[in-house]
Amino acid sequence: MLPGDPKRLPDESLIFLDEGFIYKLSKHFGEGKPIKFDRISFAKNISKKQNLYYKKIFYYNAPPFQSNPSTKEENIKREGYDNFLKKLQKNKEFIIREGRCQRLKIDGKFIFRQKYIDVLITIDLMKIPLDYPQIKKVILVTSDSDFIPAIRELNNYGIKVILYTYYEKTRNTNFSRSNDLIKSVYKYVLLSKQEFENAPLIKGGQENIYTM
Repeated sequence: MLPGDPKRLPDESLIFLDEGFIYKLSKHFGEGKPIKFDRISFAKNISKKQNLYYKKIFYYNAPPFQSNPSTKEENIKREGYDNFLKKLQKNKEFIIREGRCQRLKIDGKFIFRQKYIDVLITIDLMKIPLDYPQIKKVILVTSDSDFIPAIRELNNYGIKVILYTYYEKTRNTNFSRSNDLIKSVYKYVLLSKQEFENAPLIKGGQENIYTM
């Protein structure tokens, strides 16, 4: 097909989903209650909006914290998390990367943080030129400025990063804007509540889950 031909197939892309970010945003749009949505449909929809066909979806999360010995509540969370991943793994194009959940005690309260997620995403981004030499555009769903060096390096390889993110103009909020992150990418799109609502969770599908 000739360039510009309306029948031309969309270019292939890779999608990178930072679950910590998208879950927090779904909870924000749901006014404290996470919106239930299908991750795969969510990824497909945003890819289609960019006239891209996704080849792989990379998904990053961490299993829930487990004490030694684990508590009943922790076991229930882990079972739900494992079932959630099993449903995602039915899609052969869905690649799951897992970090770990760290528990810290600060001022008498337990604080949970995901570890290694940023490193895993950065590694996968840097492997694109080698593992997927045909890919020239990728979609990154996050708000983390730690990926700026990787984004700039991909640009040196002729790979354009389309950022799906969200920010608020008010400073010191959960969704502050990183000007450097916005400037580093080829294009950015602000996510809205509609992106989540356009990917409804069908009965028997993935449960809305986050580990922390």
